[in-house]
Amino acid sequence: MTEHVRVAVIGGGIVGCSVLFALAERGWTDTLLLERRELTSGSTWHAAGNTTFFGHYVSITRLYVESVAAYLRAEDESGQAISFHAAGSLRLATTPAELDAYRSLEPMYQAMGVPYHVIGPTEIEAVHPLLNTAGLFGAAHTPTDGHVDSSGATHALAQAARKRGAKIKRQCPVETIAPHKEGWRLGTPEGEVIAEHIVLANSFWAREMAEQIGLNLPLYPLQHHELITDAIPELAALDFEVPTVRDPWAPSNTRQEGHGFLCGVYEAKPEFWATDGIPPDFAEELLPPDTQRLERHLLKVIERMPAFGRAGIKTVNNGPICYAPDGCPLLGPVVDHPGLWLATGFPVGIGTGGGSGAFLADWMVNGEEPYGLPIVHPARFPNDLTREACLAQIAETYRQGYGTPEPA
Repeated sequence: MTEHVRVAVIGGGIVGCSVLFALAERGWTDTLLLERRELTSGSTWHAAGNTTFFGHYVSITRLYVESVAAYLRAEDESGQAISFHAAGSLRLATTPAELDAYRSLEPMYQAMGVPYHVIGPTEIEAVHPLLNTAGLFGAAHTPTDGHVDSSGATHALAQAARKRGAKIKRQCPVETIAPHKEGWRLGTPEGEVIAEHIVLANSFWAREMAEQIGLNLPLYPLQHHELITDAIPELAALDFEVPTVRDPWAPSNTRQEGHGFLCGVYEAKPEFWATDGIPPDFAEELLPPDTQRLERHLLKVIERMPAFGRAGIKTVNNGPICYAPDGCPLLGPVVDHPGLWLATGFPVGIGTGGGSGAFLADWMVNGEEPYGLPIVHPARFPNDLTREACLAQIAETYRQGYGTPEPA
């Protein structure tokens, strides 16, 4: 049986569901999302769910801001809770240059209507009493961002899109893609799908899928560790949730999880995974943890938050996340392949997924990008970029962690 749709979205993580929801909001509901297993099966299910308004690149700040708004709209439409914790975030300034860079961003946030303050050590201690402020020059404080439940947000997007008329097929892997006179032909176990447009939103699987049509997407999975501590009495005693801390010195992000901490570490010597191809039977799995290589970083986290060091480690997750060489997604049309769109390569998919879905949907529906954002255009990478060059650039980007942002 052959099914005809206007848009087929491949991948049922936070990004694919964001694209589906955003298209539905704009009236494109002759759409079908195809997921090889279950929604959130890729990197989404083990994501920390952080939704900061201050990302690695200043130029994509709007994607962060619009993501939270999209998840809240989906929650309202679907009734599916996203468990948004508006605890806020702190981006620490460990040098005068970092503090100056944070101050330079104040006009941008003011123009976007986002609460943003550059605060000093005393103010930091007031909003995060467990933080050791010795040596800090201040911090950028975004008090209205926070974190969501990754699975809840994804299912809210999916349910809201369905309510508007979009369709979703789970347990339906796309096995082949090929150009067709009407757009694109997708081969699945349930028959062919003919689509005017297709969106590859399948994270690190996109690379192998695109190889079928001669594309060399510079995407590879990196191992990323997150640790969850046991309960910490000092946290339990507070009557508020402390903000997420992003520390360029550690480098790491640490937020409250219940009465403990959840910490994501950016290692100096990151390890890749499955660079020769994703195992065909890979499902909702984590990779073996390697805490030994985290030790030097965790010692810095403990110095910044002594209570972290006094707590036991309850859980260590090591999951693959998708990276492009510069750490930004591939978002937009593919040159010389009409009807083929990319929404992949997201190392911070929860943080930018909702805004990216809106950005891509506007581009698809209106025929032009809603605002200039060349940093995400797929064409920024040549098709002949070697694997060795990709891996070297990805490792360097990952090592930079929370380095000083570019000027506004």
